Amino acid sequence: MTTPAYVNSALRVLQQAYFEAGLIEEGQDLNGEQLARGMNRLNDLINLWQTQGLKLWLQYDLAITPTQGVNLYKLGPAANGGTVIMTRPTRIIEGYYQDSNLNNRPLIALSRNEWDTLSQYSTEGQISNYFIDKQVATMNVYFWLTPDANAASGTAHMIIQQQQTNIVGLTDSMVFGPEWFIALIWAMASELSRGRPLAVQQRCKAQADEYRKMLEDWDVEDTATMFQPDSRGEYAGNRFT
Repeated sequence: MTTPAYVNSALRVLQQAYFEAGLIEEGQDLNGEQLARGMNRLNDLINLWQTQGLKLWLQYDLAITPTQGVNLYKLGPAANGGTVIMTRPTRIIEGYYQDSNLNNRPLIALSRNEWDTLSQYSTEGQISNYFIDKQVATMNVYFWLTPDANAASGTAHMIIQQQQTNIVGLTDSMVFGPEWFIALIWAMASELSRGRPLAVQQRCKAQADEYRKMLEDWDVEDTATMFQPDSRGEYAGNRFT
């Protein structure tokens, strides 16, 4: 006897969410209007959730090959002006530089104020800092110093959080592990229960909040986090001088 594969489709979420919201009976299939409305709302919900907390499986290491004399790299689709062609990421978490000998060193992030108050941007040299300018269509990465020929021989690495691709088909698999499905179901049920009796709305919201909180307590790095002064700022960006 074989164990059936785990089903992580949008249809599974929608079928159970409509049932928990009291909009269909047990064993009843969704109609076309319910499926279309539910699919749009589920995509909206997933896009919102990507802005909250850590989504570790959405993170990956993006290598950018610097070009001498170029300090701006636009992460996004070519149709939107992207120069590093990809789906626009939701955030950039940290960065490091790897030279031609495969030695790594950290890159220090600059705030908008720190970037705006640099004396000039055109001086070429080794990359020590980066500034992220979030736009609607692209994620713009500025490097400082502007890469020289030596810097262009290595790669700048950005640890990014990619977007969960919007669901198009009901049987499409989603980039969510099995731990997330009960939270998705109840979050959708809470969205769909508006207009239903107050008791149904309260039950759905309470379940959605409980399961979402459990996930936020779980979806974190396994190693401990410790904050301390960053002494590298003294030589990597004149941050504390």
